[in-house]
Amino acid sequence: MRLFETANYSIIDKRKIGYIISGTLVLLSLIAIFSRGLQLGIDFRGGQEIVVQFENPVSVSETRSALTPALGTEPQTRHYGSQSEVLLRVDTELETSVLQRTVLTTLAERYPDNPSIIIKTDIVGPSFADDLRNAAFMAILFALIVIFIYILVRFKKWSYSAGAVAALSHDVIITLGIFTIFNGILPFNLDIDQALIAAFLTIVGYSLNDTVVVFDRIRENSLIFKTEATDKMVNRSINNTLSRTVVTSLTTLFVVSILFIFGGEVLKGLSFALILGVVLGTYSSIFVASALLVDLEQKKQAAVAR
Repeated sequence: MRLFETANYSIIDKRKIGYIISGTLVLLSLIAIFSRGLQLGIDFRGGQEIVVQFENPVSVSETRSALTPALGTEPQTRHYGSQSEVLLRVDTELETSVLQRTVLTTLAERYPDNPSIIIKTDIVGPSFADDLRNAAFMAILFALIVIFIYILVRFKKWSYSAGAVAALSHDVIITLGIFTIFNGILPFNLDIDQALIAAFLTIVGYSLNDTVVVFDRIRENSLIFKTEATDKMVNRSINNTLSRTVVTSLTTLFVVSILFIFGGEVLKGLSFALILGVVLGTYSSIFVASALLVDLEQKKQAAVAR
């Protein structure tokens, strides 16, 4: 891209603005996560999930009110892709066939002129859900630990590892926060399930790749421009890799956007997470990982000078 062929933007000098933006987003995400709690899907919560398709649009609140007495518990209800499809989540000990029959019978009584059919059913036991939830948490944690060690071995400095892991944690926390805040607001499912965990690990991998490319150029330039100030040298390195970073991000964003638009309801949450991951990963590799590297290196140099 010609815009970045001779890039010489003053990026690192603006890193405090990046810290403020990132800190605000992370804080809002953590507040949302701890106040509302993670909106776990049936994979991690257990229970039964049914998608009912009506001939005409229906109200989810009316559907919930009609089903509560029949099921003996209040189900979670929301539209699933369109106003004529309703997603039901219910924690019940009823057998699947009995639950399906109860749901269809109750809805037929409530909407006699609006026939319905069940198009999807999922069942997860509580113990299996606990195992999946613990395994997902350990997978993300283990990935961050291995990445810290990998960056430390590759670049021989813990400041590189700290910057990379901070950027990855930043991306995952903000993505979780956005999913928590907008769950039930956006017209597609944003519950945390196995597919979303796969998306988070993909985000980690994408963000890491972007960060390593920038770090490689920083290491090369640190050997070439030995007398140059750290912030100037890192800024030079970011500008050197800016064209590659933007082109890679835009092409990846184009592909996942196509997946989001045409991939169907089942892939909406996954592709939305990937879109967030591409944007956040590109941003964090510059304004979190590289910026933090500069501050850590400057503090270390100041300590040695004393």
